[in-house]
Amino acid sequence: MEMRRHDRTGTTRAERGLLHSYWMLSGYGPRASRALGRLTVTMLVTIVLLMGFGLPKDSPKQEATGTVPPGGGKVTLEIDKADPQNPTGERFTGKRFEKALNVTLNSVVFRSSGQDLTTAGTYVEMASRVAEPALLGLAVLAVRNRVTR
Repeated sequence: MEMRRHDRTGTTRAERGLLHSYWMLSGYGPRASRALGRLTVTMLVTIVLLMGFGLPKDSPKQEATGTVPPGGGKVTLEIDKADPQNPTGERFTGKRFEKALNVTLNSVVFRSSGQDLTTAGTYVEMASRVAEPALLGLAVLAVRNRVTR
């Protein structure tokens, strides 16, 4: 792997980049602690970003509006929800930490958290739903490699 990573003539740039990423993230697999450490750091960064920018100040409430025709008849209601707004005051509280931790832990296993997030929070969750399971997979492969030896 190391020779392929340094070979400039026999491998493509994409393959060298992939091998370099694999080496940086998990040391070619035998070091589960490196992948788990990177996963932990990534989760902490995700929690901080969600607490700072991703969680709205209040949970948006649903609002129903409609008209009732005179003399009865069919009622039509339109249900709308306001866009989540960034908080202006306290961003780093225990309640916000708990929500951010919930979103982050759900993103490790490819599940949607069901939380209303701001636009920045949606992008943070999408990025963590790609990066964190990949790091978890590298850690599992490293542990499997240790067990099979």
